[in-house]
Amino acid sequence: MPIDPTVAIGADLGATEFAWTSADVLLYHLALGAGATPTDERELRYVLEDRLRVLPTFGVVAPGIRVFEPPALRFPGVDVDLTKVLHGTQSITVHAPIPPEGRAVARSRIADVLDKGKAAVIVQETTVTAGGTPLWTATSGIFARGEGGFGGHRGPSATPLVPDREPDAVFEAPTLPQQALLYRLCGDRNPLHADPEFAAAAGFPRPILHGLCTYGVVCRSVVDGLLDGDPGRVSHVATRFAGVVYPGETLRIRVWADGDRFVATASAVERDDAPVLTDTVVTTGAG
Repeated sequence: MPIDPTVAIGADLGATEFAWTSADVLLYHLALGAGATPTDERELRYVLEDRLRVLPTFGVVAPGIRVFEPPALRFPGVDVDLTKVLHGTQSITVHAPIPPEGRAVARSRIADVLDKGKAAVIVQETTVTAGGTPLWTATSGIFARGEGGFGGHRGPSATPLVPDREPDAVFEAPTLPQQALLYRLCGDRNPLHADPEFAAAAGFPRPILHGLCTYGVVCRSVVDGLLDGDPGRVSHVATRFAGVVYPGETLRIRVWADGDRFVATASAVERDDAPVLTDTVVTTGAG
């Protein structure tokens, strides 16, 4: 059985000591498209070491965070071919701004396995600490097509977060044709994002952009457009992946202000605003 929830749920995936440098952060920001206007001071905050500010979403791809490699998703009680796997949800809570370089320990576990009928969702939680001090916690939901129906619980129903009114801001963010090839250097080497034959086997006409890349682009758009370009003001970023982006498409990002948080959606302009991200929440204040 590819998924055995009795083994998977609660499984400790171990601890990993890791380090990152400003070079890792610079690569991440460039892979999101930062630096497109290289004389803009806000852009330079993402691409020059002497003034570097780190987007909180970097924490989900910091070196040492990833715990699986192609061609399969393998954890205790989980063995699923990557052609069946898509990212479902992602969140990160940072307890203080992530520094441009550092050393830490990441401990991961399988927090839950949800039975959605035709699919399973594997919920993975990673807690990152330095010297016993919490730095950030990331939670991802991995959607495994065709792996449901094992009699597990479905989990809570999603409640739409988007207000019933016009957005307070709308941004457009172009992606590069080669953006997925850049972003894979941040650690996710799933061939779905680079190999046309693999993408076709998974049911896509061509390779798709990493969902976490879109996640980072939307976070940066909110930071730059509504938070004075200061990523240190963000304590939490969560999203639900609603569709795919093909590299080279333009993202249309709609944002609603809601107290100490912003709710956002993203769609693909060239495909009649096909949904890409929904229920995205960027929260400000202490983490």
